[in-house]
Amino acid sequence: MTELFALSPEESARRTSDESARLTECAAEPIRMIGRVQSHGILLGLDEPSGTVVLASANAEDLLGRVLRDEHEDLGRIVAHSTALDPAQTEFEGRAVDVMVHRGSSPLLVEIEPTSRELEYTRTGAVSAIQRLAEISELDELYVAVAREIKALSGFERVMVYEFHADGHGQVVADEREPDMEPYFGLHFPASDIPSQARALYIEKRSRVIADTEDPGVPILTLLAEEAPIDLGPTELRASSPHHLTFMRNMGQAATFSLSLVVDGNLVGMITCAHRTPRRLPVLLRRALEVLAGQLSLQMGLLRRIHHLERDIDAQRRRSAVMATLYERSNPGEALTTGERTMLDIVPSDGALVRLKGVVHTVGVVPPPSRLFAIIDALGPGGHALEALPLTHPEAAATVPGVAGLLVVPLGDGGDCIVYVRSEVTQTVEWLGDQRPENRDHALSPRRSFSAWRESVTGRSLPWGILAQDAQDFGRALRGALDARAQAELADLALQDPLTGLHNRRFLEGLLGGMEGEEAARLTVIFFDIDEFKSINDVYGHSAGDLVLSVIAERLQSAVRSGDAVVRLGGDEFVIACPETEVAEAEQIATRALQAIGHPIEIHGESIIVRASAGVVSGGAGGDILTSADAAMYRAKHAGGGQVSV
Repeated sequence: MTELFALSPEESARRTSDESARLTECAAEPIRMIGRVQSHGILLGLDEPSGTVVLASANAEDLLGRVLRDEHEDLGRIVAHSTALDPAQTEFEGRAVDVMVHRGSSPLLVEIEPTSRELEYTRTGAVSAIQRLAEISELDELYVAVAREIKALSGFERVMVYEFHADGHGQVVADEREPDMEPYFGLHFPASDIPSQARALYIEKRSRVIADTEDPGVPILTLLAEEAPIDLGPTELRASSPHHLTFMRNMGQAATFSLSLVVDGNLVGMITCAHRTPRRLPVLLRRALEVLAGQLSLQMGLLRRIHHLERDIDAQRRRSAVMATLYERSNPGEALTTGERTMLDIVPSDGALVRLKGVVHTVGVVPPPSRLFAIIDALGPGGHALEALPLTHPEAAATVPGVAGLLVVPLGDGGDCIVYVRSEVTQTVEWLGDQRPENRDHALSPRRSFSAWRESVTGRSLPWGILAQDAQDFGRALRGALDARAQAELADLALQDPLTGLHNRRFLEGLLGGMEGEEAARLTVIFFDIDEFKSINDVYGHSAGDLVLSVIAERLQSAVRSGDAVVRLGGDEFVIACPETEVAEAEQIATRALQAIGHPIEIHGESIIVRASAGVVSGGAGGDILTSADAAMYRAKHAGGGQVSV
């Protein structure tokens, strides 16, 4: 095993360019229109209206002669009624063959494969295998089990299961093999090993057999126009490209059989059986293994959905725990970055910051925010998820040494955002074959060796993966919470006196208007008015008057109970609304409040004494409670002021 300790930015760029060229080259290869079939079988193309053979593989001459000479009735019946999914068996001169008819093709494609007793492996074992696989609830265990079952059923020397990653490259997740074969478990392979048009065909055609990699195939003879090539995509016998055959031979494979793993219409993986000598599987066994692969795909889809659901529930739980802090703290930025729960609980990172209304709060290890925002501004608007900053933006990375991962979620158009930071981590990837140019005849050719090859890569952080979606979900939740918080603050301001911070007249009107019946009868109101307040404004000025009103508001707040509401009606008039309170108890509260008001107040270095008059009225007295309390207050004022009237 070779080990490369570091992949330089230049080498990474060259590797990416070569891989892109291979993908482009492979995508242009006409694998569906290859014009050849494997030589162990025969392909016929029939014009259905006339029954005329309009194309045939070059090895069909003897068969056609016998069919025409003997007017083979069984073949005619099969062509009329059989399908490719349910092949029919018949005989030609004592030799058993499987016949597959591809309904819907034009011309009607008919494939004939010889079968023999030594290839008639048992198919009933697939049913038992499916029953055993259905008991497994862990994906890793399921992969190994299905590889073991298929190896036993097919007789192939190696069976691999592999999954595709989000970027298109794959990884071997199970490898059941003969003891003398080199292990491939856990190895990665590039996306170009299975190019896009091959993946599309694997979704359409769920299995693929190559009986002999040394077989060049036989051409197709046709009466059709040359500009109308035949689509062999759905056929069993379609020959492989020379490139792919070289690839297989370089891996030491003389025969392969592959099965597609399709979940929700997407090719998520493959099962590949390999043999070191030519080998064929009978059609019905292939169909049984297709059913088994379909069962695996169903279980994979179910287990993945369960895993994603569990992960989503956990992510939602963590998000809710962090969002709860917004309602417990007055400063949202501090709430997200300090305390037991922070925004790092949403996306595990080395550090994070949040910018709200231009104010930045950080948690964990974060470079100077000004440098980070210079990079973010250069990246442009919108969200960003970078995992290789030193490789993709080397000049920017130089300003924040050690940072390789950057996850940015905007919180609106004003520049507010969430930023997560991850440091550079050396990652080791084991590849199926040396990925360097030295292991290829040229950049577009297959690898010569497929021995495990280890590569150490720097300049990258751990991948964000699904955490990028968690960050976006967090951003949406945070925007919603901040909007709701702003609306609540506006609503509070509408019910708040701007000078004193007390409730205002609008609040009191809403409170009184919402009460009725017994609740209204049990409400008692205390109405306050400052005695001779105009003289304070005249002597000391209106700013001093505002100071006096603010001090009185604080003293009224200190004199009431927790359930009472203190209101500034306007000017020098105040009200205390006391629910579930008798007049006698409210009179005591009023007296306590007048005593608090009467303490000296410092104005411009001078102590002054302020007095107030109060009127107390219960809702049970009937009439307009506020008007009645105002009248009671004036009775106190006319009686000399500084006292309570009921």
